[in-house]
Amino acid sequence: MKIFLLNQVFYPDVVATAQYLSDLAAALAERGHEVTVISSRRAYEHPETIYPARETWRGVKIIRVFSTRFGKGAKWRRAADFASFLFSCCTRLLFLPRQDVVVALTTPPLISFIGACRAKLWRARFCYWVMDFNPDEAIAAGWLRADSFAAKFLERLSRFSLRRADGIIALDRFMRDRIVTKGIAAGKIAVIPPWSQDDAVRFDAAGREAFRKLHRLEDKFVVAYSGNHSPVHPLDTLIQAADKLRGETDIVFCFIGGGSEFGRVKKWAAETGNPQVRCLPYQPLEQLSASLSAADAHAVVVGDAMIGLVHPCKIYNVLSVGSPVVYVGPETSHVTEILEGLQPRHPWIGVRHGAADVLANQIQQLRAKTTVLDRRPPVAVAARYSQTTLLPQLVAVLENKGKTAAG
Repeated sequence: MKIFLLNQVFYPDVVATAQYLSDLAAALAERGHEVTVISSRRAYEHPETIYPARETWRGVKIIRVFSTRFGKGAKWRRAADFASFLFSCCTRLLFLPRQDVVVALTTPPLISFIGACRAKLWRARFCYWVMDFNPDEAIAAGWLRADSFAAKFLERLSRFSLRRADGIIALDRFMRDRIVTKGIAAGKIAVIPPWSQDDAVRFDAAGREAFRKLHRLEDKFVVAYSGNHSPVHPLDTLIQAADKLRGETDIVFCFIGGGSEFGRVKKWAAETGNPQVRCLPYQPLEQLSASLSAADAHAVVVGDAMIGLVHPCKIYNVLSVGSPVVYVGPETSHVTEILEGLQPRHPWIGVRHGAADVLANQIQQLRAKTTVLDRRPPVAVAARYSQTTLLPQLVAVLENKGKTAAG
């Protein structure tokens, strides 16, 4: 079967959607499918890095197209970069042979519309893997006004993608419910969460010590936020708690990753001169276990308005290294459902946005009762959200949808 995957990021990029799509592509190729990917030549966080225009990786044919590199400093810059990538995709798709199945993700927003249109012209099956639900996310984040022309136009494109899809993959039940409210039948939505990186992420005692030594974290209680720094994961409460704990010199906050808000965090750290704050770039996949294991607690942040619009996938890798969890977000979410269901209870604390005083106090309490010897990944969660459990489910969905097209 010929399967076409469409997303701005792919191997060797290190952002989350690139890693998940790379896992899927490799798994499909291993099962004998002819897999083609179109992605950008520019690295997502470091657009000055240019990848080869063509490459074959683990049996997957990768076609990378041009996009501009104006950056994320302003909305028009992001929009121009997205538009250039979308135009390049459309141009390259004119010359791509017919495929049996088209799978589109959500980077950049609503690239699914292009995938849906091309699938219709090819008379191929179309599957929509909803990593972020737009334009709803943009409206909830305040980037778009719900009554604006742009929001209404993008909503029409989104509904076309959803209606045209033969199969939709939602990341949790909250996202599924959001999709259903658009008039989409629940029966064509599969709920398959993103998986933990089984082969790359596990508690690494030696890596922990090396990472802590490299970044001067020895004898510190390290609270880390690792991953995409975005307005949809508001970090204000965590930042305010760091300010309140400035006198606790053995507590350090590490912000690791990138994203549109990472610059703001670095600016805050520089302006306050807080010696208990470290800002580090995304870590390569081979160093991820060491990076995650180095923290004594990991922050997982969910925006109040973002339930069902984005998915807190970092929780899986955090639990894979057995880390205590510092949760900031609404009372009920996918994260709280996981944590409250763990038996025996896994060490975690949780506060609502704005409760910086409470969070600072709870971090102090967590420090007092947490030791590295407690690092035992919850067995039930590790099995339920592992790559070996979830990736075959996704492969099966795509293969089943593709049978009619291939036949």
